[in-house]
Amino acid sequence: MSPPSHPQEEPAGLVAKDAAGDNAAPQSVSEISALLKRTVEDRFGFVRVRGELSGVKRAASGHIYLALKDENARLDGVMWRGTAARLSFQPEDGLEVVATGKLTTYPGRSNYQMVIERMEVAGEGALLALLARTKARLEAEGLFAPARKRALPYLPDVIGVITSPTGAVIRDILHRLADRFPSRVLVWPVLVQGQGAAEQVAAALRGFSALPHLGAIPRPDLVIVARGGGSIEDLWAFNEETVVRAIAESQIPVISAVGHETDTTLADFAADRRAPTPTAAAEMAVPVREDLLVQLTELAVRKRRAVQRPLQLGRERLAARADRLPRLESLLSPQAQRLDEVTERLRRGLTDRTALARGALQHAGARLSLPLLTARIDRARDRLEGAGRFLHSLDPDRVLQRGYARVTAGDGRTLVSRARAADEAALVIHFRDGMLGVVPADAAAGRIAGRPKSAARPAAPEQGKLL
Repeated sequence: MSPPSHPQEEPAGLVAKDAAGDNAAPQSVSEISALLKRTVEDRFGFVRVRGELSGVKRAASGHIYLALKDENARLDGVMWRGTAARLSFQPEDGLEVVATGKLTTYPGRSNYQMVIERMEVAGEGALLALLARTKARLEAEGLFAPARKRALPYLPDVIGVITSPTGAVIRDILHRLADRFPSRVLVWPVLVQGQGAAEQVAAALRGFSALPHLGAIPRPDLVIVARGGGSIEDLWAFNEETVVRAIAESQIPVISAVGHETDTTLADFAADRRAPTPTAAAEMAVPVREDLLVQLTELAVRKRRAVQRPLQLGRERLAARADRLPRLESLLSPQAQRLDEVTERLRRGLTDRTALARGALQHAGARLSLPLLTARIDRARDRLEGAGRFLHSLDPDRVLQRGYARVTAGDGRTLVSRARAADEAALVIHFRDGMLGVVPADAAAGRIAGRPKSAARPAAPEQGKLL
């Protein structure tokens, strides 16, 4: 574009006037600004700029304002909300990037800026530097602290898996779980790389934690975040801050199984356990069913032994104490010996008594010989006859033969005095040829004296009648 021709210079006047033949009419500031805007946008409608980010700010509207700089210059830039939402990394100061977009002007401040439509990290070295800075910042917040790590459930009932539903990873996990311990698995399908992958993984983590415990969809007891191996760019979604914070905030224990053994992401540091491969994550999640059955069998055996052990110990203690007790023979031997002695003494006593009794019997038998017995009987007869004669001589009725009489009372007592006879109501007189009942004179007189005159006189006893 050739510069406009200028009229011949004239001295400046006090009031601006259009000179004759002047084709450069004055323009407004807005017109010049619009002209400049069109010129810049036409000339720089597509540019790629490499520089270091500086002054990165995310406005409440979602737009990102920043500057690209190098050692000699600075270029302001803006990324509108829709474009910023599609970024695969979090821009921050000091990160070297390659921005693609167009240049434009901002008339309000009379400057120019770059409208960024795409932004990428400038090489793997810059990406690693970003990773190191992000790790240091999150680690300083305590998101990777060992104290935050939770123990995994020994035997989860439900396992949640966040991964791509079409890759080999989910097949490896399901196959390994089926081999070790068949479990219920809930798969939350997500993108595992590229634009929007980090947001989907973070949403899946929060979605599993938000499930109610007794809802229609069971809440997992363990979550596995998994994807296969790849470059640092392929795995970058699991280095994003949104994923790391979602893992740290998860209410369910998380196993990170991203990449192969040599691959490490920030998700590995935030998770409760890091598995070198997705298959290893399945092995961490559940025990081997056969090993568990063996362990249960061993525990059952130990339980039986634990129950039987006190009984066995009791038997052993009882046997030991029984061994210390004296033997029955030793306890009874004194009494048995004494019994033997008493038995022997009894036997000797019986023998001696028998011998004595035999001797006494022999002595008595010698005394009971016939001549002796006859003599003793004769002497006894003589004594008996003498006693009989003496008794006969003492018989009170014997004198009745010589003319005497004996007076007795009614009860048979012999009366030998008048006074005794006077007291009796009736007397019996014994004669040689019989007995005669009489009434004493005193007793008869007393009855007559005391009898009323009108009373009949009692009949006198029969005289001479034998009783």
